[in-house]
Amino acid sequence: MNDVFSSVRHEQTVSLDARRTAVLVVDMLNEFCKPGGKMVLPGSERLVPPQRRVIEAARAAGAPVFWVIQSHDPRLRRDRELLKRGEHCLLGSWGVEVIDELAPQPGDFRVYKHRYSAFFGTDLDLMLKDMQCDQLVVFGVVTNICVRSTVHDAFFEGYEVVVPHDCCAATGAREQDSTLYDIATHFGVVSDERRVIAALQGGDALTTLEGIA
Repeated sequence: MNDVFSSVRHEQTVSLDARRTAVLVVDMLNEFCKPGGKMVLPGSERLVPPQRRVIEAARAAGAPVFWVIQSHDPRLRRDRELLKRGEHCLLGSWGVEVIDELAPQPGDFRVYKHRYSAFFGTDLDLMLKDMQCDQLVVFGVVTNICVRSTVHDAFFEGYEVVVPHDCCAATGAREQDSTLYDIATHFGVVSDERRVIAALQGGDALTTLEGIA
């Protein structure tokens, strides 16, 4: 059935300017991506090569990289995520470390979040404003939970948002397709690794890929 409601929209175009762009890498952590993690997403390893290429292109262009890290303090009496999803990503544990394959650098930024969104209850918005960044490239795991929540809040805060679909993974194919459709329809632009890299390097205009929305 056609989505008549969502068909009423303007096609957004984003021309990335590396001086105004930040890359947000969401929850690419041992807990979610490595054997032994408490909540491992199958297939997350396939994201590493395209993610690395986008991260390296961002660094080469002078765009900052922000590692968004889920963390929970077990001493808190009522952490809503722990109550809902069980114990995971405990503060100071191996689980909250960014996977080695993505090679975080000393000059990168780290944002520790305690809810699904990277903006909720963190200093991310203030940090981005102080970096004079109003364009965001957002990717990581999982598309339909923490990536989506972060994209929603970025839109609410006035950022232009681009999501490379091949740098994200959801809890299933249905969730991936549905979430990307919603992001493209209501919150930003859904592109791919190759086009995002070209945009970071040369300011190419990005629109949502055909077939996403």
